Amino acid sequence: MVRLLRQPLPWALAALLALTWGMPLLKPLFAAAFPALDRPLYEQDTFAQLVWAHLQVVGLSSGIAVLLGVSAGLFVTRQAGREFRPLVETVVAMGQTFPPVAVLAVAAPLIGFGEAPALIALTLYGLLPIVRNTIAGIEAVPASAHEAAEGLGMSSWQRLRQVELPLALPVMLAGIRTSVIINIGTAAIASTVGAKSLGSPIIVGLSGYNTAYVIQGAMLVGLLAIVADLGFSALARWVSRWRMSEAG
Repeated sequence: MVRLLRQPLPWALAALLALTWGMPLLKPLFAAAFPALDRPLYEQDTFAQLVWAHLQVVGLSSGIAVLLGVSAGLFVTRQAGREFRPLVETVVAMGQTFPPVAVLAVAAPLIGFGEAPALIALTLYGLLPIVRNTIAGIEAVPASAHEAAEGLGMSSWQRLRQVELPLALPVMLAGIRTSVIINIGTAAIASTVGAKSLGSPIIVGLSGYNTAYVIQGAMLVGLLAIVADLGFSALARWVSRWRMSEAG
């Protein structure tokens, strides 16, 4: 129990939950800090609803990005897909070249406002680190591991599942971690096309010159990113221990 309390993740998670549910209690503080504001607290939606909506947008877009990114990365490391590697790398690089706001501006008039254009923009923006780290992780597998797997008579699928993926997992996980953290921050712009997220108080605050709203949204986005980063750090440590136990 003492060891658990020394970890930063539980404290960061507790701070996120406390701020999510306790933000209304800070209304007097924001009123004192911004006396010129008639409405110092964002109340169009509860902050719990905004956090949940933000997590849904990030979770769905990141899940699609992981599925597409890992699949593409594995495909171009196979013999049948090596010739497509330059094309895949160019496409995913273009996904981060175009700002998500530009993607939203193009997608929203075509497919309508709401979560759909936001999911497209966030998925495209999150592909690059996943694809790159998947390729890097697979290519970093030692030749001796390949030779040992071939010596044991493993098929290509068995080599991938039992040898390459376990060895490449830490590098792949680092790419997924980067992608998710980027998406948590970038998902705030989803509110510009009508999707509910923690960007709602930020966008409303910026348009209405309400600094208190901006701070409230930004605080929760920042805490959410910190919690996610610490969670991936804990997962990476667990993967490292798992690999050591498997090797032993």
